[in-house]
Amino acid sequence: METKVHAFLLILTAICGAFAYDPDLLQDTCVADTSSDIRLNGFACKKQENVTAADFFYAGLAKPGVANNSVGSIVTAANVEKVPGLNTLGVSLSRIDYAPGGLNPPHTHPRATEIIFVLEGELDVGFITTANKLISTTVKKGEIFVFPKALVHFQKNNGDKAASVISAFNSQLPGTQSIAVTLFASTPAVPENVLTKAFQIGTKEVDKIKSRLAPKKT
Repeated sequence: METKVHAFLLILTAICGAFAYDPDLLQDTCVADTSSDIRLNGFACKKQENVTAADFFYAGLAKPGVANNSVGSIVTAANVEKVPGLNTLGVSLSRIDYAPGGLNPPHTHPRATEIIFVLEGELDVGFITTANKLISTTVKKGEIFVFPKALVHFQKNNGDKAASVISAFNSQLPGTQSIAVTLFASTPAVPENVLTKAFQIGTKEVDKIKSRLAPKKT
């Protein structure tokens, strides 16, 4: 009897594992109602009679962004917050523009794998595995590169001309955690003794980094 129960549990575990994925849609669309206070694993659905083509349209990626910040890159997102029709569909895009020498600093997307397609220019790209191995290469116009889900990665334009890419994600809202900003500009702040010990630097260096990453006052 014990052997049969054990076998049954193994089969049940295998079945549950085989069906452990996001469920199929139960309607044609679930356009995000961003005005609703209801938050499940995504946004509440807008009433079908209020859905229009505008919910599925966005022109924000057509023009280059102006990368005139300290890192020399700018991300223009086309996620569910910009395109409500993406709600529950599990996809989104971004456009990234880089000035000459511009960097998209080391960051992660906790909810998505990313694939970039180079529109213009040439970029040095890479990601770091959990074994602390750097996987890197150079990508040129018309080429693609994949950054696995949640791994730290970056893109750097080492050329003397502007560059741009389109990024695709398998999430309607992939999220972004910039490593430097997350650690040195969080609210509330990460304890200073954590940062000094982790990075083996003094408090003066920590304060200097924080001052450079602090949001600009307007």
